[in-house]
Formats: sequence, structure tokens, C-alpha cells
Amino acid sequence: MNATYITRVESVVSLQQLDEDIKQSSAAMSQETAMTPVSKVEGLKLPLYAYTTKFSGGGNNFKRVPSVASISCVPDVDNGNGSESSIGVVDCYNSEEDVNSLHSSPSEQQLVPEVGPLPQDSVMDTVLMALWEDCAEQGLFRYDVTSTSTKVLPGNFGFVAQLNEGRATQKRPTEFRVDQVVQPFDNSKFNFSKAYMREVLFMFESTSTDSKLIESSSAHDSPSVVLINVSPIEFGHVLLVPRVNDCIQQLVDPDTAHMALRFAMEAANPFFRVGYNSLGAYATINHLHFQAYYLAAPFPCERATTRPLDGSMKRKRGGVRISRTVNYPVNGFVLEVKDSMLEMAQVLGQACLNMQAANIPHNILICDSGSRVFLWPQCYAERQAAGTVPEDVLETGVNPACFEIAGHMVLKRKEDYETMTQEHAWKMLEQVSLPEDRFLQVAQLCFGKKMVDC
Repeated sequence: MNATYITRVESVVSLQQLDEDIKQSSAAMSQETAMTPVSKVEGLKLPLYAYTTKFSGGGNNFKRVPSVASISCVPDVDNGNGSESSIGVVDCYNSEEDVNSLHSSPSEQQLVPEVGPLPQDSVMDTVLMALWEDCAEQGLFRYDVTSTSTKVLPGNFGFVAQLNEGRATQKRPTEFRVDQVVQPFDNSKFNFSKAYMREVLFMFESTSTDSKLIESSSAHDSPSVVLINVSPIEFGHVLLVPRVNDCIQQLVDPDTAHMALRFAMEAANPFFRVGYNSLGAYATINHLHFQAYYLAAPFPCERATTRPLDGSMKRKRGGVRISRTVNYPVNGFVLEVKDSMLEMAQVLGQACLNMQAANIPHNILICDSGSRVFLWPQCYAERQAAGTVPEDVLETGVNPACFEIAGHMVLKRKEDYETMTQEHAWKMLEQVSLPEDRFLQVAQLCFGKKMVDC
């Protein structure tokens, strides 16, 4: 059987990928190592955020923050007047006064019910935003993401549309194989060990003591790092790369799932979500990485109704509740945990391992500070290669990865932005979804009762 490829432009997530000479722009930096590749990080001094593995009872327990679907600065999207609503900026919640003003005039803003104050800023959350803004001031991003147009589309789900022409690129299109989730690592292609040190915000490593920030720490040969995405979708868009110089393929297992969950947990910010795309599901870099950014609005998937899986599947594994979305354009699983992040990581990581073994492309969205996860098996690239995606959907050039599937529609053309509706977004995402019979087969594969309990 012949391999299946599609032609598209590789995502530009690092300055190293750009064709233009950027060395002159780094002259203002005081760090002599600014243009050093990450592959040579060993021995360099970097900020380190160390997250604790020490919990009473050894259970990796955590406090769940309020769901962003309940505390949003956007007006009620189903406000009855058909008007589009602008999204507030994420840093409008930096003080108690800001939080109080959020709920001060519900008659004007038609906000969802108040559920109490937002959680206090975490150290990691504060550091990430400060360092990211510092990179913006240094001109390390390809464009000013704060200047992009964003709106909430009328409708009961509140799909978010963004016009981000800056993410378009003049790089020559490349062929990507889309019919294999597991592919060998190829060091001749871009990977994050080739990114520049100036793009690294901090290291993210575990510790047996309390979580803390170390302003300057010597890096070992392959630390886990948080880098900026130089083509950001939203404020604070970063990449978490586990054990960067181990050059891990774009595959998730329980250990790396746990790191991603802890990343969301340590941020302790309901507007900060972490995403993942497998190969075949619009990851174009075969080097393990998770993406994350702030969006001060509910993702539509967070508003979707859920119901338990049917009787042939496990509805709960340990402390993890397993359900599925209904009345949403993409069939997906929802994992929710009350107490143990380790149990959540085991269930999520094993489901990913099973889909990788079965060659099923998939996407992940981690929200509610790691206590809730959406997992979508998908088939858009398969349909695109087969020529069955409607032409008007293809013309938008949207690649439906985790954030698009979640309902944040990042558009590259002004005409698409101006005409986008909830109905158009729904039609686009329907092309991503596995048919019901195939979805149930994947559910059985990942969560069937015959599987060994975690």
C-alpha cells in the first residue's frame, strides 16, 4: 500500500526555521549564549521551575480550580441579539479589583453566574507571563499577536474566531506523511534541539521538595524546557518539550502525559490550556512537544454536554471518570479526575499508547488546571488525502488541530474571518470527527472493560 502524503507549509515555531538572518536582532541581548542551539544547553545557567512530587499520602493530590466555563470575561454568547462579542484580554484578572469589576455590571455584560474569585497567581504563571512579555519586547515574535482581531461568534457554543494573517509564511510547502502516527525521528529535519537558547523561558523539572523557582540553575544535558512559539496564536503561547535533547518522537506515554498535566496544574490559571497533536493530526514536527496559551474565554468544547460511555466500556478507572461529548461536531472523550494526577496520567497515557499502536491520529486539550482532559481521535487528514473534504472547507486553509477542534478557529484570510459563523465552524469540524461506529471501536480499544485496570 502506497504511503499517503499531503502538501502544506510546516509550522514555524522557532526562529531557527526562518530563512531571514536574525542574528542582527540579537545584538541587543546581553546573553552571549543567545544564538547557541539548545543541543548545547548542558552547563548553561537558566531559570528553573521545579514542581514538587511530594504529596501527603503519596497520591499526587491537587486542588481543582474553578472551570473557565463558569468564570469568563466574555458576555453570554447566546445573548439573543445576534451581535458578535469581543474577547477580553487575559491579563484583565491580575488584581482583586479586576476580578470584582468582572462581576460588577451583569446587566450590561450578561455574564455567566459568579462562582467566586479566581485562584491566586501561581509562581509559574507569573514567571511565564513575565518572561514571555520580555521576549515580546525583544522582538522575538514574528508578529504582534495582541494586534490580531478576535471575536466570539453568535450561537450557543461561542466559537472563537481569530484573524491571524501573521501565521501565514513564505516558506516552501513541504510534504508530510499523514498515514502514520508513529514515525522515526529524523535529525535532518527541524527539531527543538536546534532552537536558539534565546527562545527558552525556563526549565521545567520535578523535585522531591516543594515547588519553587530557581532563578539560575545549571542545565544538565537534556532538561525539559519551556520555549516561546515564535508564531503565537494567543498571549503566552509556549511549547513544553520534555527531555529536549533525548529527541523523543511525537508520542505520548503516561510519564510525558503526567508532565503535561503538571504543567497545567502548576500554572493554576483556568485560562491556560495545554494541547497536543499527534502526527496525522496536524503535528508537523516529529519531536515531542505540547503547546499552551491563555484564552480568556471558554472553549466551546468546555460547554459541550457529556454522557458516560455505554456499558461495554469502563466509565471510571481508579479516580478518573470517563465520558464522551454529545451534541458537539467532533466525537471525543472527556477524562475528569478529583484527586490523583498520577491516575489521570496513567489513563490518558495508556489511551494514547493504544491509539498510537492502532495508528489512530489524535489530539488532546488539557484544561481546568489538569483536572479535565479532552481526547479526540480524528480523521481530517485521511479525508483530505482522499479528496472528500468539501472544497469550501479546504479553501480556508485551516488545519484542525487541538485548539481548532476545541473551538478556537484560527483563520488566515480576512474574508473567512468576516463570514465565519457557528454553522461554518460546525461544518468544518464535522470533517474531523470519526463516524460513530469507528469512534465506538476506539472507545473499546482505549477504555474497554477487558482492559487491565490502571
